[in-house]
Amino acid sequence: MDSLTFDAPTPESRLAFARALLEKKPPREAAWPALAAAALFAVSAMGLAFAAITAQPAEFTPVPVERIITQ
Repeated sequence: MDSLTFDAPTPESRLAFARALLEKKPPREAAWPALAAAALFAVSAMGLAFAAITAQPAEFTPVPVERIITQ
């Protein structure tokens, strides 16, 4: 719209200027799919973090060194 200036003296150019101002704006894209994807990611990240924090530590039984050397 910066390129449209009202400095034309003829009626045809004034009419063209008015029509350019009244043109339909392009439709905006919906933001809901991106918002839903972000919400799903946030919920899954929170679930994974909760599971990692509340899980019991893994039990680890060390293997004797003699068993490793003999194999």
